[in-house]
Order: sequence, then C-alpha cells, then structure tokens
Amino acid sequence: MKYLLIFLLFVGSVSKAFSQEYSVRGTVLEAGTQSAMPFVNILVLSVSDSAQVAGMVSDMDGRFEFTRISEGDYILKVQYLGYQNFFQAVSVKSNLNLGNIFLKEDAQALNEVIVEARRSTGSQKSDTTMFNADAFKTMKDASAQALIEKLPGVQTQDGIIQAQGENIAQILVDGKPFFGTDVKTALQNLPAEVIDRIEIFDQKSEKAQLSGFDDGERLKTINIITKKNRRKGQFGRGTAGYGTDDRYLAGLSLNVFDEDQRITLTGLSNNINILNYSSDPNAQDNSNPQQGIITTNILGLNYSDNWGEKIKVTGSYVYSNRENVGIVNRFRDFVTADESDKFYSETARDVRVNKQHQADMRLEWNPNEKNRILYIPRFSARYETENSGFYGETEDGQEIINSVENIRTGYYQDYDFANRLIYGHKFGKPGRSITFRGISTLGWNIDDAQRLARNTFFEDGTEREEVLDQKITRERNGNSWQARVSYTEPIGKRGQTEVEYQVGNRKNDSDKLTFNVEDRDVNGGRMVIDTALSNVFNSNYLFHEVELGYQFTTEKAKLQAEVEFQDATLKNIQEFPSATTLERNFVNFLPTVRYEYKFSPNVNIQLDYDTYTNEPQINQLQEVIDNTNPLQLRTGNPNLDQAYTNQFRLRFRGNNPDTDKNWFVFAQSRLTNNFIANSTFIASEPTEIQDGIILERGSQLNKPVNLDGFMDFRSWFSYGMPLGFIKSNFNLNAGLGFTQRPGQVNDALGFNNSTRLSTGFSINSSISDQIDFNIWSRSSFNEVRNTLNPNLNNEFFQQRFRVNFNWIIWEGIIYRLDLNHQINTGLSEGFNANFSLINMSLGKKIFANQRGEISLMVYDLLGQNANVNRNITETFIEDIQTNVLQRYFMLSFSYNLRRFSKGMDEKTYEEMYQSNQ
Repeated sequence: MKYLLIFLLFVGSVSKAFSQEYSVRGTVLEAGTQSAMPFVNILVLSVSDSAQVAGMVSDMDGRFEFTRISEGDYILKVQYLGYQNFFQAVSVKSNLNLGNIFLKEDAQALNEVIVEARRSTGSQKSDTTMFNADAFKTMKDASAQALIEKLPGVQTQDGIIQAQGENIAQILVDGKPFFGTDVKTALQNLPAEVIDRIEIFDQKSEKAQLSGFDDGERLKTINIITKKNRRKGQFGRGTAGYGTDDRYLAGLSLNVFDEDQRITLTGLSNNINILNYSSDPNAQDNSNPQQGIITTNILGLNYSDNWGEKIKVTGSYVYSNRENVGIVNRFRDFVTADESDKFYSETARDVRVNKQHQADMRLEWNPNEKNRILYIPRFSARYETENSGFYGETEDGQEIINSVENIRTGYYQDYDFANRLIYGHKFGKPGRSITFRGISTLGWNIDDAQRLARNTFFEDGTEREEVLDQKITRERNGNSWQARVSYTEPIGKRGQTEVEYQVGNRKNDSDKLTFNVEDRDVNGGRMVIDTALSNVFNSNYLFHEVELGYQFTTEKAKLQAEVEFQDATLKNIQEFPSATTLERNFVNFLPTVRYEYKFSPNVNIQLDYDTYTNEPQINQLQEVIDNTNPLQLRTGNPNLDQAYTNQFRLRFRGNNPDTDKNWFVFAQSRLTNNFIANSTFIASEPTEIQDGIILERGSQLNKPVNLDGFMDFRSWFSYGMPLGFIKSNFNLNAGLGFTQRPGQVNDALGFNNSTRLSTGFSINSSISDQIDFNIWSRSSFNEVRNTLNPNLNNEFFQQRFRVNFNWIIWEGIIYRLDLNHQINTGLSEGFNANFSLINMSLGKKIFANQRGEISLMVYDLLGQNANVNRNITETFIEDIQTNVLQRYFMLSFSYNLRRFSKGMDEKTYEEMYQSNQ
C-alpha cells in the first residue's frame, strides 16, 4: 500500500509539470428533424495553419468528446457527406461544452447538369470498416444476411459468419444489441432495404469504453445503421409451405419500429433443418446444418427503447423446441507408440429433443455526463431427452479385438443465470476515471440416465461377454463471482496510466452416482451403488490480480503496456468413495503489449501480445470413470495445473475509397505451456485400472494431462476490388494454418502436426434488384504428420463451390438456383464423398404491389446430398459421415409487409422505394 501511495504521488507531481489539458464536447443533430447524427467527422484545427490537432467521429447519440486539448484557440470543423460543413471558433481555457450543433442538408440545384459516378463502397476509419449499403445491390426481398455476405472480407465458414478472418460475435442495430449473440436470427429478421450503412469493428469491453484504457477484451461486431425513413413503421415477412414426404415450413418475422422503440417478433416451425426463420425465400445455405433430420419450433422477441433521456434498455427472449434424429458412421485411426494399427468403427443412432428458454437484457443509465451504470443479466434453462444407441468395433487391421452394443436413455436439465454490473465515473480532469465491475454466475445441472451395454471381448479364438445394466445420476452446482476496480490517471499530454485490482472465486460441486441394476426381473430389480464409477467432488478456485499499465497516444499511434501479477489457489476435495484433499497455489506474471498505427485515415495496423492462464474445469478434475462407451473409458485428473498461453495477433486493414480496393490481413499464434491435453492408455492385455474395473485388450482409458509444446498459428488474407464490366465485386482470400498438439499414448509423448493451406474467391453482383448472383469457392489442402506413428501421416483435400443465382425473368416470374458442390479426397475408405446439392425454385410475384409470392421449390434435385467431416486430435484421426435431408418438393406462399411512417400506405411506400433506387 505504501508503494501504491508513492506511485500516485509521483503521478500527480509529473502531471502538474506539463501544460494543462481540457475536454471539448458536444452533440451533432440534423437541423430538420433534430435527430442525432452518428459517425459524423469532427476535427479540431489549428488557427494559424488549419493543421489538424485532433479528430474523431460522433457516437450513436451524435455525441463527441475530446479529452486532451491543450489550452488555446482552435477552429472546430464538422463534416458529413450530403450536409453543409460547420465551422466554429473555440477558445479552450477550461472544460468546454459546445451543446447542440445542427447540420443542414447540402441541397444545391444543378441546371441541366448530369453527374454520373460510382458510389464508393466504403471506407476505413481506425479499426472500423464502413460500407455503404446502396453500393451493394440485392433483390428487393433479400435479408440483411444476403447483403452482408456481399461485403469484402465477409464469408460463411461451416455455418458461421466471419469478417476479416474472425467469427462475428454480435449484431447491433443503430448501436443497440439485436437478439443478443444470436447472429443468424438478428440478420434474418432485418430486410436489406432498410439498411443505410454497415460497420465492422472490434468492440471493446464496457470497462474499456468507460475508462478509455484498453483491456484487450474485444468482440468482432457488425453494426447496422438503418435508413432514417425506415425507423418508423411495420415491416417483415411471413411464409407457409407444404411438400412431399410431409415436409412443412411456417415462419414469421415482424418488426414494429417507432424511432427508438423497436419490437421484433419471430416464429418458426419446420422439419426441413432450418434452425432460424429466414426471410430469404427458399433459403438453404450453411445456416441449415447437414447433420441429422431436425424439426424446429421457435418463438423469439427482441425489444429496445429509450426510457427518457438517460435510460436505454434492450432485451431479447427466445424459446426453442428441437428434435434431431441423427445417424452417424464414425471411423477412427488411433495413434500408437509401437506403430501398430488400431482402428475403431461405429454406427450410431441418436434421437434428442431439446427445449430451451433464453433471455438477455441490457439496462444502461447515464444520470449525467460523468457517471454511467450498466446492468446486464442473462438466463437460460434447457431440458433435453436422449434416446440413443450405437454399435462399435475395435480391430487391429486383421481381426476384431472387441465390440460394444450400447443403448442409453436420459433426461437432462441445465440452468444458468449470470449478472454483470458496471459503474464508471469520469472526474473533472480528462483521462482521470474510476471503474467498478462485478460479475456473478449461478448454474446447476441435473442428469438422470439409464444404459444397457453388451460388451464382447475376443482373445485367442474365444470370446467373452459382459452385460452392464446401470442407472446414472449426476448433479452439479456451480457459482462464481468477480469484483474489479480500476483507476486511470493522465500523465502529460499523451500518456495515461491505470492501476487495477481484481478478485474472484469459482466453486463447483459435482456428484456422480452409478448404480448397477441387479435382478431386474424381480420387482423391477434392486440398485447397488458402484463405488468404482461413483464420485462426490468439489473444487474451489480463488484468485487475486493486480495490474499496472501505461498508455501513450499520438495522432497516429497508440502504445500500451501492462504487467499483471496473479496469485491463485485451487483446492480439490473428494468426499466419496474416499476422502482426499489437494490444494495448490499458482503465481504468474502476465505481460501485455498493444500497438496501433494509422498510416493514413484508411490504412492501419494493430499488433497485440497477450498472456493468460486457463484453469482446469470440474469435468477435467473429477476423477470418476465415465463409461458412456465401455470400450473407451474417460476419467478426470485432480492434479491438473493451470495452462499458460502466450498469444500474438496482427490485424492490418486498408481501404482506398477512390478505387474501392480493400485488403485485410489477420494472423494469430499461440504457444501454451502446461496445455491440458489427452493421455490415452490402450490395453494390450487385460489390465486393472481401478478396484473392480478391468480394461480389456484393445480398450482405452482417456484422461487429461498437462503437456508442453502446444503451438497454433493461423492467418487470413483478403483482397477486394470492383469488377466494373459486370457491376460486381471480386474478393480473393487465402489462409495458412499450423497446429502442433502434444498427446500421450501409453505414456509415450508424441505430437500431431497438422498444416492447412486454403484459398478461395467470391464474385458478388451489384447489377440490379432484378438479377442477383454470388459465386463462391474455397479449397484447402491439409497435411498431417504424427511423431509417434508415421503410419498416420496423410494428406487430404477439400473443395467447396457454391453458386447462388436469382432472376426476375418477366412480369414477376422469379427463378432461383442454389448450387453447392463438394469434393473430398484422401479420407478413409468409404468417406471420399463428392456430391452436388442443387436447390431450385420458380415463383410468381402476386398482388398489385408484388408483395406476395407463390413458388415451387425442389431441394437436392440430384439426390446426392451428403455430409462428411474430418477431425484431428492428439490421439486419433477421425472421419464422420451423418445422415442428411433428402430430396423433396415444396409449394409455398410468402408475403412481405412494408409500411413506413405513420399513415403511409403500400402505394406511397412503393413510389418512395422506387425513387430511392
């Protein structure tokens, strides 16, 4: 404490040695409507030579604040495309509030002059990439997702939308969260025609936004800015269809917008593998999983509003009921230290019914300009029933070693509740702030399952059979809390320092009890607890962290360095079947360095070096045998240590607004010590691994262990440019990845090294709202090298090609084509599935305003649909093929609701819509 006081006194004395700095703030409003104008450029210029002293853009409420303006006279310049520039002389002698600044539209009449120019697709401002929606043409009834997938640097990979090589974590609409973290639901509930601009950026944590000191917590975010004349009205889409094999679809998306108050209702019922209602007609893209046959029922609600001038609230609720009938063929080639072959093949059928409630809320209160309070609660409840069975065999390439036939039924309940409370206060001196953050979580799980397994073991021409009839119960209770306080203080004109303290605790209790059912034919049998498969265990993780950081900022660069001292204690207590206690202490220093540099307003680079620890979870710590698959047992390891990771990350972004050429580079590498890996023991002869548990020949025991040597590198590059001769945008991307995974097989250390090289391109049309196409291709070459067993070294190639084509041929007759072609080579025998998935539809727009449509659609025209995947782990290479949705025809009806501004009818809207094209 003495050293902390000395440090703060030193900070105060240094800061007084520099010239005084003040804040300048204000709010930008549109003169006509007096509505807030976000993302307006505000510049502070020198009076003597008009050189730029500082610059920024206004936030979602039109507000801006410069926090480090030296005493003196300046010119304030406010500019925004389509509006008259605003100039004001300002004299800074104290903290200055300029109040409201009104911008007027720049309406200039040109007599007999026609100017034709290509509208710029977007620009780059610091870490924010901004796109003009009107520069990307879509069909009139397209969704926001169809528009966003046209943007440079955006792609869909394995059903997940990525931007600039990273997964999109959340969608904002006019700066407010929309359906929490459910990206697909958010994008499908907004039509493309209401979008004015799209921003892609890394959103910093609430604490970093409040204090101005970056803590490294970021979410890749898309912010959708709606058109001003689309912020009041009702719009949406409804669809109903029925097809062959009793396939059906009914869905609704309805938005009711009244400026700040916005309500969205979505509903869906179908048995054609659509998880979220799609406003794109006959959509069958990567958001529809090709794993099993899925029946889905969903009801969702999103709400946002401003309660007065100081309170903002957003919330969402989603109820889902899904049934998945999955049939899986699995083949594993195991790593063995003696280069002998061990193969496992499995055929499984799994029927699961999942019901889930999920609610999110965000309540923000700004009592004044100096204080901000944020409360974010989340709740989820999940109920799942399981009815599954599988048959598996282990062989050595010549004969069967063992086999298992397993039937399992279960009922599972999961409840989770989390709260986040953040308070931030800015003092009178710019850059001086204090932030408090509190987090609490509570969760509990109740599992109840029954299983019947028949295991057969083959040895020297004989076979032995073992039958397991068991009842398994598991109850888990967990709670955690964290408290953090951070203080920032400016140092000189460009510097800022931060002192932070954090304390937290995580407690988990897990009781797993396994009962053997004996004499089932006599009064239903009697249950006898199996002490070898039962365990009562709890874990307690307590940590303290102290951090000191410094940040230096210039007009073009920002450098930030931090060092964190972490002291943590992990205490494991086993109460049954025997009482044991294990307590360990971990002490770590965690340095962090971040650097940003702006080469120009449209070109910048970010470099990050981070270190962090990962403590083991309770399912990894609890030392109890899990015999879900009796041939491949699993257990925990209470002796696990923290994993320590060094992470390097690079982001380079560039955009030329004059030529609309853009480029993105992303690279990340991780080096982890004490990596929590997998250790596998494969029995060469019957081996007792625990009292009463015998591991038969060819069977396995898997448990987590700490191993050094984990390395991971991945990179992604994208280059985009317009193709004027076909009014389209071309994007080229490439990636290189390498992963080294340590693993243990029969106590022998080995590494599975996998290298992945990928490349692809896309061409997205911006021709008109009558014709639209997207061509997408991605190829990847994969090489796997294993140090323990060179027999597992292999290469495999995967190629994906997709064409999406939409054409309004004549008089409202519309044709749609969705072609997906997949090539797989180098996989296990029987898994090299090359196929084409072709979906087509022919529709007719109806009604005077063409808001309705009747269409006939065929799914999987050629009947070739398939799904094949490869997984690479420390101890095996696995190929999986699942059942998929087969060919069907469907007749459907859709209707688009469009009603904007009070009293506006469909005809008026249509005239306005056409005038804006």
